[in-house]
Amino acid sequence: MSRGTQQISVPTVTPREAVNHPSALVIDLRSPSEFAEDHLPGAHNVPLFDDEERALIGTLYKRQSPDEAFAEGRRVAERKIRQLVDRIAEVAGWSAPTVDAPGLVHAMTEPGIRGMEEALAVRSLPEVGENPVVLHCWRGGLRSRSVVAFLRELGLDRAVGLEGGYKAYRRFVMEALTGFSAPRSFVLRGLTGVGKTLVLEEIEKLRPGLTVDLEGLADHRGSILGMVGREPHSQKSFDTRLARRLRAGFPHGDAVWEGESRKIGNVVMPAPVWRALRGGVHLRLETSMARRVEVIVEEYLGQGGNRAALAERLPFIESRLGKTKWKGVLVDLLRLERDSELVEVLFERYYDPLYRHSEGELEYTRSFDSTDPSRAAEEIVTWVEERRGETELG
Repeated sequence: MSRGTQQISVPTVTPREAVNHPSALVIDLRSPSEFAEDHLPGAHNVPLFDDEERALIGTLYKRQSPDEAFAEGRRVAERKIRQLVDRIAEVAGWSAPTVDAPGLVHAMTEPGIRGMEEALAVRSLPEVGENPVVLHCWRGGLRSRSVVAFLRELGLDRAVGLEGGYKAYRRFVMEALTGFSAPRSFVLRGLTGVGKTLVLEEIEKLRPGLTVDLEGLADHRGSILGMVGREPHSQKSFDTRLARRLRAGFPHGDAVWEGESRKIGNVVMPAPVWRALRGGVHLRLETSMARRVEVIVEEYLGQGGNRAALAERLPFIESRLGKTKWKGVLVDLLRLERDSELVEVLFERYYDPLYRHSEGELEYTRSFDSTDPSRAAEEIVTWVEERRGETELG
């Protein structure tokens, strides 16, 4: 594949085209940690460099020179190229030819970093073909352009680059979030344990596309104990998941949300979504204390593995209630498996006062009994649909 400085065309597609194409296969060439923080929906991680290799190359680039970093990247690529091609072939359903892959990489990279920058010319495709294999790195630089060129040389004509790489995709996500205009919104609110998420799930079953599950997208329940039993997403990953949901639209013309704080765990909602939650029609869910306790015990303690995680988090709440009086009290209730008593204390002493303080100024248009989530969902859907077309809700 030695071509000196002869120009090689590297076709690219935009993030919008990659995301919206029904048969696109996205392959993320970034390191595992970069991929874990966020990635395009459905992407496969086939890293050209692992985390340690990427860190070394980055250090060489900053402390020595781009040429030294390129030389190290070249050595790593020659060593790993066969494994990389085989993995891409597996993911793409492609039969890769048996060739001297390291030798081809050596020849291709012979011109050096500046020679390759000149040789690999990006070309935007006027039309995206069927089943494109979209490969990308951080910013659509040499990491991905060289792999696309290499794969096309081996016969994978469907290989294309992502214009601007992940960095451009991130801009695409943020534009979608900041430009979002919410439809008429209804917001489920109520004390902790009334079953807001359970009702939201039942509404979605009745009317797919009507709801937005923010806690599900964040994989966090929103409270100080909300990460127990979950794997919370990073801000970037949450943004990606939320933008994807919002792009799907609202086929019923309305949206039903669960009332949240501006932050869900460590992620922050974009301003347009926050405005929809604060400015929507507020619906209060109500049920008995016994039912609320039952919901929380099942959700947090239905899995035995959550006890250790709860034991680590409860001291924070104890400190907020009173460092002397409450020290160790909640943890002891958990240890003794006095679960219902523990949850009731948490409600009365911590969560209910906190909720009333943060949401006491809201005006509720209607209340619903959430003891039976399915029935509550049916009543809410009926009520919402009866009010379509009204200019004022009451």
